[in-house]
Amino acid sequence: QVQLVESGGGLAQTGGSLRLSCVASGSISILIVMGWYRQAPGKQRELVATITSSGTTGYQDSVKGRFTISRDNAKNTVDLQMNSLKPEDTAVYYCYTMSARGGKFSPYWGQGTQVTVSS
Repeated sequence: QVQLVESGGGLAQTGGSLRLSCVASGSISILIVMGWYRQAPGKQRELVATITSSGTTGYQDSVKGRFTISRDNAKNTVDLQMNSLKPEDTAVYYCYTMSARGGKFSPYWGQGTQVTVSS
């Protein structure tokens, strides 16, 4: 089992910045991918950004140029720097990882952290 704990959510104004952090713990072997998803009220959970263990990143089009994902493999952490925030970025943000252990691949999610952007 892998546990993910997020921190750093909160309230920001339009154009402001927030930084989300997530730390993984537990039975960690290889965290192939780490990333962030978000879910706004009444909407489906959507991918925000991902980063592989080798550092390859991917972003949802709506956050490209504004959000930056990074990870520290030694510390099993992943961060999301969010700049130029917009009200439509308001959502619960979930940390995610795909773990490989003993030939098995397992997804894990954090509990989520609220991000609210005021207009």
